[in-house]
Amino acid sequence: MTATTYTDALNGTATASPAEVLTARLDRLPMTRTVWIMALLVSLGGFFDALALELAATLAPGLFKAKILTATTVSFFGLTGLASFIGALFAGMFVGALVFSHIADRFGRRTIFGFALLWYGIGSFIMAFQSTADGMNLWRFISTIGLGIELVTVDAYLSELIPKAARGKAFAFLLGISSVSGPFAYFLAWQLVPHAPLGVDGWRWVVIISAASAILVWWVRLGLPESPRWLAQQGRIAEAERVMAAIETKIAAEFGGPLPPPGRPQVQDQRKGTLAEIFSPRYRTRTIMLMLFNFFQTVGFYGFFAWVPTLLIAKGIHITQSLEYGFVIKLAGMLGPFLVMLFADRLERKWSVCLSCLAIAVFGLTFAQQSGPGRLMAVGAVLAASTGWLAYSLHNYQAELYPTRIRARAVGFVYSWSRLSGILVGFMVAFFLRHFGVPGVFVFVAFCMAVVIVSVALLGPRTNNLELEAIAR
Repeated sequence: MTATTYTDALNGTATASPAEVLTARLDRLPMTRTVWIMALLVSLGGFFDALALELAATLAPGLFKAKILTATTVSFFGLTGLASFIGALFAGMFVGALVFSHIADRFGRRTIFGFALLWYGIGSFIMAFQSTADGMNLWRFISTIGLGIELVTVDAYLSELIPKAARGKAFAFLLGISSVSGPFAYFLAWQLVPHAPLGVDGWRWVVIISAASAILVWWVRLGLPESPRWLAQQGRIAEAERVMAAIETKIAAEFGGPLPPPGRPQVQDQRKGTLAEIFSPRYRTRTIMLMLFNFFQTVGFYGFFAWVPTLLIAKGIHITQSLEYGFVIKLAGMLGPFLVMLFADRLERKWSVCLSCLAIAVFGLTFAQQSGPGRLMAVGAVLAASTGWLAYSLHNYQAELYPTRIRARAVGFVYSWSRLSGILVGFMVAFFLRHFGVPGVFVFVAFCMAVVIVSVALLGPRTNNLELEAIAR
């Protein structure tokens, strides 16, 4: 069946466009080895986004020891504390997501995908050799501009490559791969930060290894195909057909029989998109919902994610033990997204968002009341799993709500609100930690989770098992 001969089987008269037929062919594909390998290679981009955030937490003890940064500062916006380092990270991601995300809609998912990760790797390598708070913050900002572009492209790319019936499972897999960054970063920090191999501070080795890993993954992913959906949207039908035919050939060989017939093609608007379209009557409500969602979810996710060792130290845990305990918490917590794969496409996405936020609020308040190492690690692991569940829900949900022509720039815009709030989160957590201790931090987190639950429950549309084109209409 080719892209030019399909006739709508439901009425026998209306002939679909080549782009509409191509997406129908893609959505009927079974999840064979080829599809999962593509999902894995795309998901490695999410690994480095999560790793950058994990580094903010795991490098902290070493940066405190080296007297480059401090845990808290006298003034709210002090630029010599951990909060400024976290703020620089989110500032870079904010610029990348808001200012540069549109280039993935213009130049393609695959091209920008590789460029952004290479940018991050080189910038991180330079950061490893800084010795002042200003230098660390500057290169953290520069390197994470690349990550701001990368993760927006990852969301758009994955949602367009994966068949509709498995998008939830694939995004849970993405966050599962991302969550491996936690044990990876904590293990490196646990082994290296307290020491100085070859006379070089351990925290520098951690950054160098992460930068080298990013450049290696950039090379490994060079074989990924361009998104057929994006190519078709750009009018590059012959190229989209070649990519789609190659994918179908591989999958048919693995499937061991004829592929399922395509379903009814969904009508697609072939116009070139603009950012202003996200505030049109069709998309305005979901855009406002996602702006609120992104701004407040950051507090729940990164309020714990980026502060684990510091929160443990505040509870009286020794610096080395805090990294060891953090490693155990992240190792257990990484199971969360893989468990979500079991029900990702059964539980409606908007309710997945709400339930994960509720779990963060409840287990965060419980974590704040614990004191013994065993209980801290046990509750911390469940809390870490809950943050992974939220991350899956966020990335999957927002990538489904806009059409292909504006997906990257729309996701970039709404996601930039999480980066904007992320700039403030570090300073706010430091403020609550300084004045109200760990319990105060998680009361603040619980309030923000409540805002997310209300906004998504009231304003969020349903998306499960629907074609991207049907959701976007």
